[in-house]
Amino acid sequence: MAYEYDLVILGGGTAGYVAAIKASQLGMKTAVVEKEKLGGTCLHKGCIPTKSMLKSAEVANTMKHAGIFGIGSVEPEIDMGKVQERKQEVVDQMYNGVRHLMKKHKVDVFNGHGRILGPSIFSPMAGTVAVEHPEYEEAESEILINQHVLVATGSHPRPLPFLPFDGSLVLSSDDMMTLDHIPSRMVIIGGGVIGLEFASILTDLGTHVTVVEAGNQIIPHEDKDFAGALKKALEAEGVTFKVGTSLDEDRISKGEDAITLQFDEGEETFDKALVAIGRAPNTEDLGLGNTKIQLDGGYISTNRYYQTKDENIYAVGDVIGNLQLAHVATKEAVIAVEHMAEKRPYTLDYTTVPRCIYTHPEVASIGRTEKELKEAGMEYSVHKVPFAAVGKAVIAHGGKGFGKMLVEPETKDMLGLSLIGPGATELINEAALAKFLDASALEVGSAIHAHPSIGEVMMELGLDAEGIGIHV
Repeated sequence: MAYEYDLVILGGGTAGYVAAIKASQLGMKTAVVEKEKLGGTCLHKGCIPTKSMLKSAEVANTMKHAGIFGIGSVEPEIDMGKVQERKQEVVDQMYNGVRHLMKKHKVDVFNGHGRILGPSIFSPMAGTVAVEHPEYEEAESEILINQHVLVATGSHPRPLPFLPFDGSLVLSSDDMMTLDHIPSRMVIIGGGVIGLEFASILTDLGTHVTVVEAGNQIIPHEDKDFAGALKKALEAEGVTFKVGTSLDEDRISKGEDAITLQFDEGEETFDKALVAIGRAPNTEDLGLGNTKIQLDGGYISTNRYYQTKDENIYAVGDVIGNLQLAHVATKEAVIAVEHMAEKRPYTLDYTTVPRCIYTHPEVASIGRTEKELKEAGMEYSVHKVPFAAVGKAVIAHGGKGFGKMLVEPETKDMLGLSLIGPGATELINEAALAKFLDASALEVGSAIHAHPSIGEVMMELGLDAEGIGIHV
């Protein structure tokens, strides 16, 4: 059966369903093709469930360190089944909300695998979408004729070639979402955001965690001062790091219920291994060969409005290889849809995108790092404020945290900002607003901030950039 739409979206994840809502608001008849569940990785296997587990881990950490606040410390009893149950309740609530939004905005949802067709009897240009139902071999494909296509199929965990996922001993981040018990000893291969968030979760829940990072710095794309501070904080909680350590198949031995890794200083055995070395785009079997779409390193190439070489076909999110963050994907999706509707949208400046790491302590940043500024030959000044200068942060036992602002000496524009400490992933939104409005450091510092609040660190950073900080 054939249907006609203004826009067909491949992928019902965060970018896909947001694009559908925006298109509906602009009067476009829209369909979403999703082979699993609306909400995608972010809702079911990423952002939302991991943060639910992080909250449970945070509670466990607070119980273990309650003595700091004058309350008797206790060793929490971890019920992983109930942790997972609460996580699923959160996910289900949000999932039902997304389904309601699709109905509210009259978006048609097709459950199946979407494949782009080339020029055919349905259209003289590539873009018609065939929806297949692999689980029903005799079911006919549904044909979605359209004016525009948006590819928002996301990504999947990238395996190590010599250590494939098996779902039991060698786990992906997806597998962690169904973990039914707390391993005694676990190795996490990859010291990026995903690996460190799980290191934080597992350590707070009682696992002895070892993180193996091939590079010379964890979170390699972030400021080295914050990478060092986070490493030190996690080590204080019991995480072991092996940085600058590369693995190969000769260093790994798998048994029936354990995995042994050979390090320079000797071998160690773990109950499970989590491979968290990044994510790969979902561009296979989409019919891209039927189009003019070009790939670069497996990612779909687009212009600044997210058009591909076929101007009626757009792509956003993890499949195009920019920052693999849900809030980036949704912003790209809105820009793409507005461009389809000839609304002349603002393009996305990726230096205005906040980046968050939901470990304990939290890390958040925006803009450029010192390394990036040096490589670009740009002048800048550095301004640091310890969280110890802010009463509310000390109360929250976050006095070891700090903020760092990088400022252009002449204009006093904020070039970059990083934070580590309590509330960092919320505070960064103030910096994002400042970047969007092109506020100077002094303007950030001059805005009245509530006292006591952890947000006062932003005020002090802005004032310090002018040499007039009050508490530093």
